[in-house]
Amino acid sequence: MIRLIRPLADARPELHLNGRRLFLRPPAEHDWEAWSELRQTSREFLMPWEPVWPRDALSRSTFRHRLRRYNTDIRDGTGYSFLLFRRGDEGLLGGITLSNVRRGVAQCASLGYWIGEPHARKGYMTEAIGSLLDFAFGELDLNRVEAACLPNNTASRGLLQKCGFSEEGYARSYLRINGRWHDHQLYAILRGDPRPRNGV
Repeated sequence: MIRLIRPLADARPELHLNGRRLFLRPPAEHDWEAWSELRQTSREFLMPWEPVWPRDALSRSTFRHRLRRYNTDIRDGTGYSFLLFRRGDEGLLGGITLSNVRRGVAQCASLGYWIGEPHARKGYMTEAIGSLLDFAFGELDLNRVEAACLPNNTASRGLLQKCGFSEEGYARSYLRINGRWHDHQLYAILRGDPRPRNGV
């Protein structure tokens, strides 16, 4: 279920996506400590699948810069970034992003995600992707969501397939990951494609 809260007429909508075991909302400044701690704890787990982390990757100032960019993306309708929180104790689990939203004849966007190592392989990201796809195809009225992952990232490839994505191709030197250009497997899901309901 998607809930849009508009506390003030001139404020940007606060997006809350609700799942069965978790909820998603855009990051806020008070999330920095939990975010930086989880990212640091999961550093070795995440680094093989991400761009090189700059020296100040986990600093408060870098986090604030991220927030400004996220807010601009939401305002412009070009991207939507969320953090994942467990219901009950509101523990931070990871993050998920719908970026590069293209309108006009495309009606398409790109999916990206990360999960903290302590929470991996527990089904949280499956549920989060389900909630985000509901938002993408419902609230945003998109027709297509794309994703890409390294060919040797078997966990991510399995996750996308479980969520209803179809493998569509292979892109050479597609993204610069961990300091090197890497080929990627390309996946996509269309609004009308069958998929499990909210990751269940």
